[in-house]
Amino acid sequence: MNANVVTPTPRARTRKLAFRENFDLPLLLVVLTLFIIGLLMVYSASWQFARQQGYSEYNTVLRQFIYGVLGIGAAIFLTFYDYHKFSRWVVPAMLATIVLLVGVLLFGQETQYGAKRGLFAGSIQPSELAKLMIVVYLSFWLYSKRETINQWSLGLIPLMAIVGFTAGLILAQPDVSAAATVIVLGAVLFFIAGGKLRQILLVVVVTAILGVLVVLINNNASTRLKDYWSGLQNPEQASDHVKWSLEAIINGGLFGVGIGRSTTKFIGLPVAPTDSIFAVIAEETGLLGAFAILALYAAFLWRGLTIGSRAKDDLGKWLANGITLWITIEAVINTGVLVNLLPFAGNALPLISSGGSSLVTTFAAIGILMNIARNSKLEVVASERSTSHAVVNLRRGDRRRSVSRPVDPSSDR
Repeated sequence: MNANVVTPTPRARTRKLAFRENFDLPLLLVVLTLFIIGLLMVYSASWQFARQQGYSEYNTVLRQFIYGVLGIGAAIFLTFYDYHKFSRWVVPAMLATIVLLVGVLLFGQETQYGAKRGLFAGSIQPSELAKLMIVVYLSFWLYSKRETINQWSLGLIPLMAIVGFTAGLILAQPDVSAAATVIVLGAVLFFIAGGKLRQILLVVVVTAILGVLVVLINNNASTRLKDYWSGLQNPEQASDHVKWSLEAIINGGLFGVGIGRSTTKFIGLPVAPTDSIFAVIAEETGLLGAFAILALYAAFLWRGLTIGSRAKDDLGKWLANGITLWITIEAVINTGVLVNLLPFAGNALPLISSGGSSLVTTFAAIGILMNIARNSKLEVVASERSTSHAVVNLRRGDRRRSVSRPVDPSSDR
């Protein structure tokens, strides 16, 4: 009767257990779902533009797929490389990031908007790497200073110097949104690490003053803020980018016009495969599809913070929370800008927008997140196995003591 029932072999059970120990399944499913959706939408948003440039219609999505493979490779490596060992290379890596940012200012090619963002014909954008490195470097730096973090000279002032110098190099490109992201991440990590409230308020005040100065000095930032304020008062006075995005969302309705059938991406929506890809998603899959994407990012936020809460030390907690909040902030900014909830910024939609630097660094960050989850799981499993072995050995000992010895018949004689 039970001939069709297959009992897993011990080796199969071991492999299954090992997979659960090494990877956080909910996080993995969310990340891969976002990446696959991203490939589909990048193709939908880019095929005509690629043809107009004389390339194959698959050119952009193939590049995205290759960058995705590289990013997944980095994520797998970082999943199995104990994050405590990052201390060996975190300082050289941060210095290399600074060198790359300086290199952009000296050798970077200008974009059509007059900014210098990348090296090697724009294929590498160090500002994306800087976002990840500021989280990693500050997590280790704050962990080493955890006993003196609330001392002005040893805590807040050096931290502001590190964050300010990095953000300043990015702002000089100019990339206001990336610089602001770095500053926000620095403040968030300082708060997570236990910085005093009055110090955090000082950071907020200084950041606000610097933000006002940037708006006054930088014409691009000033224009964006004016467009944002005008759009809040009257959507018809918003920037052209926002108006095209809103039109795409309205065209999509509740259920969308269908994958590949968006029209605004052809007639006016700027940079559809990158900054505006959420508008393409909303038009082609409707509000239901757009909210599904937001739900996936909410699931990512929940899972990342859960991993942080279960980390076995403060270093893992700060790394996990910093990475999770960074990726979530990127998603919030990208989507909020397109509906004029936030001033215009060029932040990518993580794992979905076309862009090699953003995709690879995001996957690398997720690898670190997986590593923290893996370390926590292995510690729990090791403790459970140790307890289990102790119980088994005790039972075996009891069993041996309780077995009756055979009675020698000759002893009764």
